[in-house]
Amino acid sequence: MGRLLKIFGTLILLLATNIVYSQNASYNISFEFYNDTFNLEVDSSIIVNTPTELSEQYIKSSYNKVNAGKYASIIKALTTYKEKHQLNDWLYYQLIRKTAQQISPKKDNYERYTFYKWFLLGKSGYDTRLTIADNRIIFYVYNDEDISDIPFIMFKNKKYMCLNHHDYAYADLNKVPPHDMISIPEAKEAFSYKVTRMPDFKPEDYYEKQLQFSYKHKTYHFNIKLNPDVETIFANYPVVDFESYFNIPLSKETYGSLIPLLKKNVSGMKQKKGIDYLMRFTRYAFLYENDEENFGKEKRLSPEETLFSKYSDCDDRAALFFYLVKEIYDVPMIALLYPTHITMAVQFDTPIGGDPIVYKGRTYSICEPTPQKEDLGIGQMSAKLKKIPYQVVYAYEPKH
Repeated sequence: MGRLLKIFGTLILLLATNIVYSQNASYNISFEFYNDTFNLEVDSSIIVNTPTELSEQYIKSSYNKVNAGKYASIIKALTTYKEKHQLNDWLYYQLIRKTAQQISPKKDNYERYTFYKWFLLGKSGYDTRLTIADNRIIFYVYNDEDISDIPFIMFKNKKYMCLNHHDYAYADLNKVPPHDMISIPEAKEAFSYKVTRMPDFKPEDYYEKQLQFSYKHKTYHFNIKLNPDVETIFANYPVVDFESYFNIPLSKETYGSLIPLLKKNVSGMKQKKGIDYLMRFTRYAFLYENDEENFGKEKRLSPEETLFSKYSDCDDRAALFFYLVKEIYDVPMIALLYPTHITMAVQFDTPIGGDPIVYKGRTYSICEPTPQKEDLGIGQMSAKLKKIPYQVVYAYEPKH
């Protein structure tokens, strides 16, 4: 009998030890993030249950559990990485998404995965909100920029953009009532969609794309290095204001494979001829197709996306042309938006004939980077646009 009690006591001790261990256990996660490996220790105290049903009570009880747990080291690792690699908010959100995916895979339970994104982004300082509508968990973030193509709601005179709208492709999230917004008390910062720096990708992850175009009876060849991760970064990127859009840069390897060669090609040309060269490169080195036919919706490609996309439209050409002229000549430019078209105008060092555009006392010359029925030179405007009103949606002024 004594022997049985001893065995039973040992089992109880082992069981108790195991419970204590499981409550305090942690595990490591590791994943590739662009050119680096992101390592993280996850404590079991922040693991929440899969919801039996989606409710406000589930979100709040999950928050209370994680908030009382050992989450601080995760936020520290995330924000340290952000600062070290100078991640803009949009790229930081991609890091948050990957981290949430490792803690709670999206395919296993979408609601729990979204909860972790909300918690991690909120604890990083951003004013994030969750709400429930039609049995859907809707994820918002405070943003004060001009974003035009994703659902948002106004709440207490602040605009909140929907970060997970793409997961509900056929739902009208604009009808979600702006109440019962679950927030993280200390989270106050606005989230920005501006991308002013691309990640440093691994050089070996690039592939080469060949481009060619003819200028003045000479054919120019390009082997441009491109990275497929760029497409992933901008897969759910919204339509931002033109200033933000035009200033999305190229990644390091892509820049190095294109800009120095373009600079070399125009080095012996006068300013007008060199910008004409860049205009015709943008116009004729890529196939044209409008966004409705190409994507089924309006989508503005970044300059790097335009380089590897089979098709692009006038928005994409205008952004690429702007970027090339800015990098090589850095002169004042304006973007002219018509009801169904956008084009660029450049202020040259010496006036150029044609159809001048006068804006705030300065004279600019049209540089049409999109194929037209006419073979337009610098200073020439498409006949169909001459009597159509336009607005200047972005004016660039060099800093020097």
